[in-house]
Amino acid sequence: MKFAILVLLALLLPWALCPPVTAHEIPDPSIIHDAKDGVVRLYGAGGPDTAFRKVAEAFQKKTGIQVVITSGPESTWTGKAQANADILWGTAEQDITAFLETYKDFSSSEVMPIYMRPAIIAVQKGNPKGIRGFDDLLKDGIKIVVTEGAGVANTSGTGVWEDVAGRLGRLDDVKRFRKNIVAFGKGSGAAYKAFVATHADAWITWPDWPITHSDQADMVPFSRERTIWRDVNVVLAPDADPDARKFIDFLSSEEGATIMKTEGWVR
Repeated sequence: MKFAILVLLALLLPWALCPPVTAHEIPDPSIIHDAKDGVVRLYGAGGPDTAFRKVAEAFQKKTGIQVVITSGPESTWTGKAQANADILWGTAEQDITAFLETYKDFSSSEVMPIYMRPAIIAVQKGNPKGIRGFDDLLKDGIKIVVTEGAGVANTSGTGVWEDVAGRLGRLDDVKRFRKNIVAFGKGSGAAYKAFVATHADAWITWPDWPITHSDQADMVPFSRERTIWRDVNVVLAPDADPDARKFIDFLSSEEGATIMKTEGWVR
């Protein structure tokens, strides 16, 4: 009996001494959420924010309602979002699901998918390696960057490269693709920096990145059979400013859709 207890303690002690590793921030119970301050406040990861800012500018001109968009790694805005977010956006379904582990005032049943975009290949400006599609990424010497949460970062890119490479059910495709990966970026921002720093030949990402960084990258689409799609979604706080709903309606309108399409977001 004593031996069994000692074995159990030996197994449990490392977990007790090590803090948990999660792909989302930990909620702060000392923060009381109160969104009613007369300003529509959105929080989420980088990527959609550039298109959202264009929509917000058009919305503000039309209505006079102030919209403040805060983006980037979750750790840089989590405290503020827990305090005053009207709207959270997720860059994929798994992304918003992770957010809702932290932002308990928001409900999964209220999440609204609003636009989609396809995974694409970002290549160096001018596409010096002449990459035309997935098969070119399997060639010897090709350097690929992928975005991957690695269990510690919440990012829309988690698993996308594997979904693309394994799309046809051929193990060899995954093996050969993986052999050419030179960096796993924990988030799209980190992956973009790695793409630039390593001068990689390809980066598996979303259209908005090469569109908004056209000085550094060009875009190559995957074939239809290889393309992976993920959505951007929004969720409204139950105590949100009434104008927050108006902004979501505008964001989802035909005018909003026209603006979002300029950065690769479609319906």
